[in-house]
Formats: sequence, structure tokens, C-alpha cells
Amino acid sequence: MRLKNKTALITGGSRGVGRAAAERFIAEGAKVYITDVVADRGEATAAEIGATFIQQNVAEEADWQRVVATLEADGANLNILVNNAAILQYGNIDMESLEGWRRLMSVNSDGVFLAIKYMLPLLEKAGGGSIINMSSSSALMGVPDFCAYTASKSAVRGLTMSTAVLCKQRANKVRCNSIHPDGINTDMVREIAGQANSHDPDQYKNSAPFICQAEDVANVIFFLASDDSRHVNGIALSVDNTSTIHPPYL
Repeated sequence: MRLKNKTALITGGSRGVGRAAAERFIAEGAKVYITDVVADRGEATAAEIGATFIQQNVAEEADWQRVVATLEADGANLNILVNNAAILQYGNIDMESLEGWRRLMSVNSDGVFLAIKYMLPLLEKAGGGSIINMSSSSALMGVPDFCAYTASKSAVRGLTMSTAVLCKQRANKVRCNSIHPDGINTDMVREIAGQANSHDPDQYKNSAPFICQAEDVANVIFFLASDDSRHVNGIALSVDNTSTIHPPYL
């Protein structure tokens, strides 16, 4: 029970990596809140794994204010924030529309900004903790066919570094790190992979045993959430089986 008496908030926690991380945290004794924009899915997951669900659109500032109010009403001392919620869309610079760009940025970049803005004071009030931002291997090497997604995850990396240095300057005992996986075997990635490999729709399915699983990333999230990583702050941690040093990864 290495997270006993700890409280965690995981955005996009109803499926995929978010759910896997929530299950790992709960198994280690943490009280876990998960958020998701899809209420039915979030409520079902929370009931199945023993978490508390808060419906939320991470791109909406009012929703973050409501999350703060919920945590404070519950008397929760927030120790761990996992910024996992994101959307993925296929398209290079020629294919991408301004509307699509802004939609993706609002969730993937604005959502992380708002999370840190509103949750950092709670982490500081609790005496410190860990912020874990889900970025992507694309932020470290560039993927032309996912231009908006790559840009949004690069923004997450930049915000991670800025936040880590700020926390060190404040000596507030809050750490902030980013995780950079390659294509994870989740519903969201499988759907997009089918679009990207329309000439061979089985390509991603057939490679599934050899690609990153949600549990692989959840294990790394747990490490960064635990005291085992107490001196780890500001890093970009790749979980990609050499994808960033030897692309392509799909």
C-alpha cells in the first residue's frame, strides 16, 4: 500500500491509460477521483474500480472550478494529479483545419494548463505532491501526419518544464514530469491507427502484442506518483521501446 492516505485526480480516467493508472493507484491504497467528459462511461468505470467520478470537460475553466469545489467539499488533500485526458486526430499541415487545430489544442494543451493552474494550489496546501503530464513520443521527434497532436503534446512538455522549475523555486515539494509513450494499445489509438493505415487496417491489430500497453504506462505513472521518484522533477520520460531514437514507431 505505497499510496496509502494519498489522494489522486486522474483526467480522462474512464478508459485506457487513465483507467489503468486509477486501478493501480487504488490497489496501492490511494483515494482516486477520475474525470471524463462522457458521464455514463465515467460513472460505470468508477463503480467498477472503486473510484469517485466527476464529469468534466478539461477545456472548460468552469469545470475546473467545479472540480476544486468538489475536492474541497470532500475535504480531500490532493497529492497526485495525472493529466491524461486528450484527443487524437490524424492529419498533416495540408489536411488540418483551423477548427480542428483549435479543438485539439483546447483539450490537449489548454486542459493541462487549466489543470495545473487550479490544482497546484491544492497540491501546495497538502504539503507537496506530484503532477504527471501525459505527453507523447511525437513531442520529442515530430510526426508529420499528426501535426496538431504533435504540437499540442510539445506544448505539454514545455509547460511541464516551466512548472517543474517554478515548483523548485517555490520549494513547495511539488514535482512535475511528463511521460512520452508511443502508440499505446487503447481504443482511441486503434481507431486513429485504422485511419492512418487505411491501406492495411490490420497492421496495428497484428502488432498489438509488441506495442505499448496501457498497463506499461500506468506502471511509470505510479513510479512518478510514488516517493520512489522524490528527486525526479522536470524530466521527459520516454516509454517507447526506442521509437524516439529509431522511428517510425507504427
